[in-house]
Amino acid sequence: MRRKISRMKPEQVVSSLSVPSQTGETKRQYPPIQRHFTGFSTDRLQSYLDGVHADIRNRIKSIITGPDFHYFEGDDYEKYRQQVLSWTTRLGKEIGHWFLPQSLGGAQDLPKFIAALETISFHDGSLLIKLGVQFGLFAGSVLRLGTAYHHRTYLPGAVSCELLGGFAMTEIGHGSNVQGLETTAVYDPENHEFIINSPTYSSGKTYIGNAARDGRMMAVFAQLEVGGIERGVHVFLVPIRDAEGRTLPGVTIQDNGYKMGLNGVDNGSLWFHQVRVPSTALLDRFAKVNINGGYETQIKSNNARFFATIGTLVGGRITLALAANSMAKAALTIAIRYAARRRQFGSGEGAPETLILDYPATQRRLMPRLAMVYGIHFAVRHLIGIQEKFQDLGGRPIESLAAALKAFATWNAIRTIQFCRESCGGEGYMAVNRFAALKADVEIFATFEGDNTVLLQLVAKNLLSELKDQLKQMDRRQVTRFLLRQTLNALGKRVTLSKLKKERTHLLNPEAQLAYFRFRETHLLLRAGESFRQLTRRHRMDAVGAFNLLQPDLLELAHAYAERQILERFIAGVQKAPDQSLSRPLGQLASLFALTQLEMHKGWYLENGFMSGRQSKAITELVSSLCEQVRHDAVALVDAFGIPDECLAAPIGLA
Repeated sequence: MRRKISRMKPEQVVSSLSVPSQTGETKRQYPPIQRHFTGFSTDRLQSYLDGVHADIRNRIKSIITGPDFHYFEGDDYEKYRQQVLSWTTRLGKEIGHWFLPQSLGGAQDLPKFIAALETISFHDGSLLIKLGVQFGLFAGSVLRLGTAYHHRTYLPGAVSCELLGGFAMTEIGHGSNVQGLETTAVYDPENHEFIINSPTYSSGKTYIGNAARDGRMMAVFAQLEVGGIERGVHVFLVPIRDAEGRTLPGVTIQDNGYKMGLNGVDNGSLWFHQVRVPSTALLDRFAKVNINGGYETQIKSNNARFFATIGTLVGGRITLALAANSMAKAALTIAIRYAARRRQFGSGEGAPETLILDYPATQRRLMPRLAMVYGIHFAVRHLIGIQEKFQDLGGRPIESLAAALKAFATWNAIRTIQFCRESCGGEGYMAVNRFAALKADVEIFATFEGDNTVLLQLVAKNLLSELKDQLKQMDRRQVTRFLLRQTLNALGKRVTLSKLKKERTHLLNPEAQLAYFRFRETHLLLRAGESFRQLTRRHRMDAVGAFNLLQPDLLELAHAYAERQILERFIAGVQKAPDQSLSRPLGQLASLFALTQLEMHKGWYLENGFMSGRQSKAITELVSSLCEQVRHDAVALVDAFGIPDECLAAPIGLA
């Protein structure tokens, strides 16, 4: 379990930048942060980043910076869990109104709710996940999969945190393959009950938040059987404890114990032994069992019904992308502020030592990561907007974008925190400076709410399906013309860009940058589609085998899709900036993001004849130049994240 000691009194903190006082006590005397004139208002930029819900963000900040929210200190994770439960209950009363439907007296304003969760991410990872389990997963399942009866019966208790629950989907033997779950729910027509059963050890639900200690009810994913016919995965509300916290008959609970991080969350494993629940326990928005034991559904396909059922996960993936990006913002704030006050070595005898942030190696290490979190910020905000607009429609585009951004943002946060830790040297290794906590908590983000590699395969599969949908209405001649047109369009952009790229300045043109990204994505998609067709038609391979064989190519395609989506939203974010003074630093960050990705993939562009050696060198030179330019704004750019010192908590990174 991580140890939170970041709220220590100044005289307790020992660092390489401290000196002893006359009384023998050690007090911090960090040099001031060197801030450059930037030409833009940090407050104005923060207001732009905060968006329309700045008042909610400020309200949440006023709570999480209060004395009741001091970080937990110690190594007793049971006490840590109790502390996180107390925080959860306090904040649940604050944010529950925005989650509860209007029919029950709430506001049901998802963007406001997400803004609150994003701000909470600045404080404590366990708190965020506890709230995410309670609201996004448990209450979210009731809201999105249940009907009016479930809403009025369970949602008021869920949003007030009086009824704590969990999301029992993952099994010991089945994680990503949810359709293969072993837990069963057999309908008993005589008693109008479902019998929930875990037939094997591997069918035990595991890593379930709120299961080990606090949860009283679980949204359980199980294979429904009615009249001897298997109907696929459905969701049931199953009590596991009574009001006094005693485990109910037929339920076995095992604490998952001490973890790498997030030890304020009580993860546990669950087995059900012929547990009976009433017929109303089925969350029946998409399918129901009537009083006569008949199965009714308007979605005839088991696959389509399954994907409608797990749509709850889209909101969780959006929240994780935001949370991971918030953690990356915190790490960058600490590292960049430290690099702007810490000096080492000098240019000559008697010369002052050089700020760490002035070294090109440090700029190369941190500035692209700063550009990355800004790009992800705009991309996820866009996703929140379209999800709210089309939440009842859902579908492949939103699912793909949520999966891609969750994978990209969480992996980026993991790498960013490591880069930041290294850039702070020994100070970064001290627990008091918070990298240990950030690193431990964010690691699991890569493999829950969907394993990132599996999510990117889903993205690629959806992209191939969309391509197939475009082609299936065409005859052979039309298909040939379509593919030729796509190729010629790409070649046309290639010729245009080859003329533009003779001048380095055109590499800073947003449309030129976007053309590179689109060309790569289109090329990878068409190549993967053709390879898939060859394997399934010419070589008679089944679709699953072909898909597995093409996994490396498909993962590359999904990465290209995510990068293109982020750049598009980043460019739009620059264009929508409220004044020109903000367009300049945001534009530099967008170019740095674009050229850093081009530099990363220049081997691909060179291999495919889309880039010359001279252009490749020019990109590398421009990345270095942009890193130096962004460095002058770097402190102001992290200040604009608006992270309170009480949340940041790292002595080396305090404002």
